Amino acid sequence: MRASIELLEALKKCVKIDEKNPWWWPNSGTFEVIVGAILTQRSSWQRVQEVLERLQNIKALHVDTMAAFSKDELSQILKPCGFYAQKADKLIRLSQNIKEDFGDFETFKTSVDRQWLLRQKGVGPESADAILCYACQREAMVVDRYTAILLNYYGFEFETYEELQSWFLDGLDEKKLRQIYGDMPRGQVYARFHGKIVEFCKGRIKKGELTQGVPGLSPD
Repeated sequence: MRASIELLEALKKCVKIDEKNPWWWPNSGTFEVIVGAILTQRSSWQRVQEVLERLQNIKALHVDTMAAFSKDELSQILKPCGFYAQKADKLIRLSQNIKEDFGDFETFKTSVDRQWLLRQKGVGPESADAILCYACQREAMVVDRYTAILLNYYGFEFETYEELQSWFLDGLDEKKLRQIYGDMPRGQVYARFHGKIVEFCKGRIKKGELTQGVPGLSPD
C-alpha cells in the first residue's frame, strides 16, 4: 500500500456503512455528537451510548440544557463513562462558550473553526476534527488510535496526529475519489472513511496490534 486511496478502495469492498447513519456517527449534524466526542475520551462507545440514552431520556441533549447543568448534577449522570467529573466540567464550559460566542448550535455549526475548538478545555485535535466532521458536517478527516494501529500494520509510523492526518489527505487522488463516491460531499467521504477504519479494526486488535490486514491489501 502506497497511498490512502488504496486503503479506502479496499475498505469499501469489505466494510459497509449502515445507511441509517450515512455519515457513520449516529445522529450526525446534531449537538449530541459534541457530547459523544467528549464522553468517548478514554471510554468505550458502549458506555458512552448508555450515558447518551440517559441524557436523551431527560431531554438534555441540547446546548442550552447542557450549559445550565451544575457540575455535580451532570457528573452523576455521566458516571458510567468514567472520568465523569472532568467530562462534566468540559461539557458545561464548552456549551456555555458555544452560547456566548455563537448564540445557538445552528450558528455554531456554520461559523466555528478548528482554532476556536482547540482553544476549548478538553478539546484536542481528534475531538476537534470529530466535532467538525460529524457535528458540523464539514471537511475534516478524523484520525485516531485505530487509524494509527492500522497504518502500523502496513509499516507506517507517524510521530504526530498532523502527520498521520496529512498522509490520509495527501493520498486521496481526486479522480479515483470521484469514481468511488461520485459527487458525495468531501466531508461525508472523510466521515465514511474514518468509520470504515473503526469498524474494520474493532475486534481485530489485540495487545495494541492488528491481527489481520484488510482483504486484498498487502504491504509493499
